[in-house]
Amino acid sequence: MTEEVPGQPAREQRITRPTLLTVLCILTFTGSGLNIISGLAIGTFFNEFVRVAADLAETYKLPGMEMITEGSPGFFFISALFYSGSVAGAVMMWRLRKTGFHVYAISQILLLIAPMYFFKLPGPSVPDIIFTGLFLILYSVNLRIMT
Repeated sequence: MTEEVPGQPAREQRITRPTLLTVLCILTFTGSGLNIISGLAIGTFFNEFVRVAADLAETYKLPGMEMITEGSPGFFFISALFYSGSVAGAVMMWRLRKTGFHVYAISQILLLIAPMYFFKLPGPSVPDIIFTGLFLILYSVNLRIMT
């Protein structure tokens, strides 16, 4: 979509960011931004996190918590790094740069693979695949207006 600017040739018209792209970027800034903060915090205070998580898991019988408590702080630091890549990609897409989509896509794929490596899982979870796929598809709809 272009915004008509009087007196400018058509090739120099400003491209406006579609609402869908704006919403997707804001969701990415929020979700990935919070994951960066939590990943850095948990990685930094991992031993304290494990103690609290183990107590909560035992008290409330939370399934799957033992997998996280048996992990390493490296997973959380690597995840924070990959989420930073997602934010960087979203910033580029906010500025209508096609490269941002590729940075975002690579970061998201690495986020799907990381738990498999660190926790020896057979594959990514179905909700992770669905959300990642949905965001990639919705972002890709906007590639045609990016430079």
